[in-house]
Amino acid sequence: MKDLKELFLDELKDIYDAEKRLAKALPKMAKAATNEKLKKAFEDHLKQNEGQIAKLEQVFAAFDEKPKTKPCKAMQGLTEEGDEIIKEFKGEPAINAALISAAQKVEHYEIASYGCLHEWASTLGKPVAAKLLKQILDEESATNELLTKLAVGSINSEAMDAGSKK
Repeated sequence: MKDLKELFLDELKDIYDAEKRLAKALPKMAKAATNEKLKKAFEDHLKQNEGQIAKLEQVFAAFDEKPKTKPCKAMQGLTEEGDEIIKEFKGEPAINAALISAAQKVEHYEIASYGCLHEWASTLGKPVAAKLLKQILDEESATNELLTKLAVGSINSEAMDAGSKK
């Protein structure tokens, strides 16, 4: 019978793979961004992502497990969608708004995953793992908030204004 610990470890392998996939996608998103603040947000999140991967390795250690990946089909789909957006909107006024949309889909997936993992680690009596997962959850939430501020602050209106000038 599969128990909560097995579920936790299965999902941990999934998010570990997701973060590694994201590490490959973020440089492409930064390169595609034409807004300097958005470009910097992607570059900063890449650095943060590297730290998150290291934290996940510590979570594996808290469970006396070696870090392993399980192909994350959700992140695979989200990063493929991001690649399509980059191709479709390259050079277009809405590229930055499109990139934020793709990035927020990723952030929402990560927030949901880390929320569950944090709670499960607590339930399983692993406070060190729970603390690390809460740190990552807070970082993902902050990134999502930053993306929203960039979108609302200027990027969405820039995409609309440029489109109305055609």
